[in-house]
Amino acid sequence: MNLTGDAGKRLDHFLQEHLPQFSRSRLQSWIKEGRVLINGSAAKASLMLHGGEGIEVSPADEVPLLAAPEDLPLEILHQDVAVIAINKPAGLVVHAGAGAESGTLVNRLVHHFATLSQVGGDLRPGIVHRLDKGTSGVLLVARNDAAHRALAAQFAGRTVEKTYLALVHGKVRDEQGRVTAPIARDPNRRIRMTTKLATGRSALTEYRVLRRFEKYTYLEVRIGTGRTHQIRVHLSSIGHPVAGDKVYGAPPAGRIFLHAWRIVFTSPATGERVTVEAPMPVELTDWLASL
Repeated sequence: MNLTGDAGKRLDHFLQEHLPQFSRSRLQSWIKEGRVLINGSAAKASLMLHGGEGIEVSPADEVPLLAAPEDLPLEILHQDVAVIAINKPAGLVVHAGAGAESGTLVNRLVHHFATLSQVGGDLRPGIVHRLDKGTSGVLLVARNDAAHRALAAQFAGRTVEKTYLALVHGKVRDEQGRVTAPIARDPNRRIRMTTKLATGRSALTEYRVLRRFEKYTYLEVRIGTGRTHQIRVHLSSIGHPVAGDKVYGAPPAGRIFLHAWRIVFTSPATGERVTVEAPMPVELTDWLASL
């Protein structure tokens, strides 16, 4: 490729702009390996371009996914050339981490799909966002780096619509409401988040009542941000912990009653808005029926 109008840009930034289908880390590794030549010579990522140079890129073969494939069930709700929407069951960890090295959603994904985005790293291929282990429902997976960046930009720009269904303890007073308390890690219990600190990341949770029971309230919940445990900590902060969520003050149950029911996003492949819904798990429909 020849430079025109790109004077003053770093080499790695230039490549990111002109080769968006590849991740930043992959492009930088090619530069280090001497696969990117400027006027026939290798260069550093920080090289400032003057304009008019000739740049030659020799891509390396795609690195195999490091997460081990495991032939386990995977419920696909939607897929196109850019995105896969998965119905994650409660109890399934999304990717490897402390205490979970196998049996994760990622292990299932790499068995079913030959290539996934690498933006999140070798152990989190395709993962753009996450759901807590105890939460079921729709989760989006990127099939390539360009799709990953497009979806990440939508999440950051708050154009992805995320709707959950939750059963909470107590009688929620208003028919609808919002919680905007900032969320931070609880310094006393690291597995928890809290709204009680002066510092924290901004968060927005909106809810409306779907049905009332004697000791519970059934809610539709929408979140404008995606903070760790956001719905759980926000609802607990107003005195209505999610049913089954012992971490945030509810009596323990078989699982927590939180389900990612619907997600609406713009497909990186078509540019069209896509709506995906995950049916309510039978254990939750039975729980409601028992009330």
